[in-house]
Amino acid sequence: MTTTAINRRRPPLGGFNTANLIMEIRRVLRNRRTLVFILIMPAVFFLLFGLPNKGQTLDNGAQVTGYIMISLAVYGAMVATTSGGGMVAVERAQGWSRQLRLTPLRPAAYVATKVLTAMALGLLAVLVEFVVGAASGVRMPAHVWLLAGLAAWLGSLVFAAFGLFVGYLAPAENVMQFLGPILAILAMFGGLFVPLEVLPHVMQEIAKFTPVYGVGELARAPLTGDGVSAGAVLNLVLWTAAFGFGASRLFRRDTTRV
Repeated sequence: MTTTAINRRRPPLGGFNTANLIMEIRRVLRNRRTLVFILIMPAVFFLLFGLPNKGQTLDNGAQVTGYIMISLAVYGAMVATTSGGGMVAVERAQGWSRQLRLTPLRPAAYVATKVLTAMALGLLAVLVEFVVGAASGVRMPAHVWLLAGLAAWLGSLVFAAFGLFVGYLAPAENVMQFLGPILAILAMFGGLFVPLEVLPHVMQEIAKFTPVYGVGELARAPLTGDGVSAGAVLNLVLWTAAFGFGASRLFRRDTTRV
């Protein structure tokens, strides 16, 4: 009796492909609640709190509305990337992630798709906030628009990692209802809703240890002209590494389950 070996070719890149990525992004954008949180709310916040400060300037002559717009772009990006990463919680609760283990899709490709989906949502959130700001009269030099936008978007990677971490930690279908208030509190204590300069000294010191502080400071630096703070960079790197490490550990634990 002879046996025939069946050679199964593994898909390139572990099964990662742009078609699946586009499908993931479209699937998330069909969620009305997600659109409200990542696109509409930050824009509404700018119209409510940014426009009343129209005409006011910072110490370097830059518009206060620009400062508020960039802060809310960071907030929109952090909510968007967190929700994108947190989608794994929904799929785990529905048993979809277990079904994917039966396919040729490699775990790393699955995580990469989630991270890129989260970052695509973050980019969309930043662009919408900037368009609303420009239409409302915000005027900044071209390099400030570019650098601030890139910092707000790329810096939100820390929250994509945070979303994955929570997604593997708390397999609940309503994970964003749980995370929404947490993100709002982090934004408040991290200086996105209220400038740190007007907070008590103790609150300013606490803010430096929140995961929002680093990305907020880096995104506003091109406008304020304060330069890139080493503390802000370190904050961003350490929190990204911490959430990424936590997510990877939980991910390995999840994939070992039968």
